[in-house]
Amino acid sequence: MSGVVRTAMSPDVFDLLFDEPRMRRLRSLSTAPSLVLGDGSVLDTEVLLTSWGAPRLDAALLDRMPELRAVVHAAGSVQDLVSEELWERGIIVTSAADANAVPVAEFAFASIVLAFKRAFAHVRNQERESLGWGDLVTSPAYGSLGRTVGIVGFSRIGRRVVPMLRGLQEVTVLVADPVVDPRAVAAAGGELVSLPELLRRSDVLSLHAPALPETRHMIGRAELAALRDGATVINTARGSLIDHDALFEACAAGRIDAVLDVTDPDPLPMDAPLRHLPNVALTPHVAGSMGTDVRRLADSALDDVEALLAGGTLPGAITRRDMQVSA
Repeated sequence: MSGVVRTAMSPDVFDLLFDEPRMRRLRSLSTAPSLVLGDGSVLDTEVLLTSWGAPRLDAALLDRMPELRAVVHAAGSVQDLVSEELWERGIIVTSAADANAVPVAEFAFASIVLAFKRAFAHVRNQERESLGWGDLVTSPAYGSLGRTVGIVGFSRIGRRVVPMLRGLQEVTVLVADPVVDPRAVAAAGGELVSLPELLRRSDVLSLHAPALPETRHMIGRAELAALRDGATVINTARGSLIDHDALFEACAAGRIDAVLDVTDPDPLPMDAPLRHLPNVALTPHVAGSMGTDVRRLADSALDDVEALLAGGTLPGAITRRDMQVSA
């Protein structure tokens, strides 16, 4: 059960993805003398294993790989990788997006829990405030009991976050997603509502929608104004989902807080106004797979390669239709 499998990605990404155990597994699946795609090792490639740093698979490159039948992406989004020519040739595409969703969901969940304590705002203000337990214990702005979390987008990540939140006592979880089955949301422990209702009821807003033309600035002035006073906006999805000018105004007024792992542009310029607000916490796009987490992506990709060579089903398969509704 092997084939001509080669890789195309940045060398440093390759080294991180494939430690010795995973390298042994990759070698066991490939009959190629060289595992790395190159000028002298292209024509006979049957399966191309890609990740960050891979070239776009346009017509010119595909013409050099007439035997190519599958692209297995050891990362999340394939937006910058695939082309119309690839779809037209019927080449199978898979992604490790499900595996990549794991650390993002964990990060989002942790951020929500910390938002209940306004922990990010206190970290940002540690040089300017000297508060103790006695100063805050009676404030109604703290605590998770009786709070409501709004999840926008029941995506691979959103559908992981909802069950995590179900483990918190007396926390209501609302979900807004125009294409999801209400039964799937209910089974995960959430309540499917419209976006306006979700905004009106939420103490914490966590975004998990894809970056599409119709979702650009889906959270703007009107949406932010609909949030409860003291709400926290968390974005681990795509920066373009939020109108950053509107977010700056709402946060500068002190009415809401924000935790942004992604921004628009990403990263923000050093002189961006949002960087200087004490109630806005920025992290450098660290929610997704990084460091040792990326080996989870390698495992997912190798599972797909193995299934492909054995003629089995491919849980990570991506279709052209999927590209229209996912990031």
